[in-house]
Amino acid sequence: MTKKTSEKIVDYIKVTGPCTAKALAEQFSLTTMGVRQHLQGLEETGMLIFDDRKASRGRPTRYWSLTKKSDALFPDKHDDLTLQLIESVKVVFGDSGLEQLISHREEASKVLYQSALAHHASVLDKLHALARLRTDEGYVATVEQEDNHFWLLENHCPICAAASSCVNFCRSELQLFQWLFEGVATVSREEHIIEGARRCAYKVTPVTGLAGES
Repeated sequence: MTKKTSEKIVDYIKVTGPCTAKALAEQFSLTTMGVRQHLQGLEETGMLIFDDRKASRGRPTRYWSLTKKSDALFPDKHDDLTLQLIESVKVVFGDSGLEQLISHREEASKVLYQSALAHHASVLDKLHALARLRTDEGYVATVEQEDNHFWLLENHCPICAAASSCVNFCRSELQLFQWLFEGVATVSREEHIIEGARRCAYKVTPVTGLAGES
């Protein structure tokens, strides 16, 4: 399928680095004005930025470069790599080796999460702190209250490929949440992305039965 001119411009800048409108016009046999229209459109979508560099003579020269947002336009093989690494761990170290890997990840998360939650007294405050941490990790987490319990809702799963290949990653995360709230709330997973749900939903019920108490 033939690429659009704007897509060709993005590809070219990706390979060559910052470019001027004049250089792009020559590369694609376009007028400078025509190229500038494409560049401005890409800037409006957040894919490009520019900086004006001082020239030896005359006006500064404008160079266009890609933003971090443009990464989404290029192939991302993270999922493939993750699955390959999981399979390699199984082959080289066996199932026990993979379990050790998952346990190590869980222990590292325990230290981070416990430190962040320790400063909050109530179940609700702890949940909000946990949701912020999970959102920073790519889970797009929110907290909702319903009657005498709460919901920790994770609307995206950045480790979905790994979790689909090895359900113990998900088991580990549920165990981690249960450990974090041990003694103050029970935690159960009621919806699960890898089972076809739109999100992962964790029901968190304070042991006192009174939402918001510690």
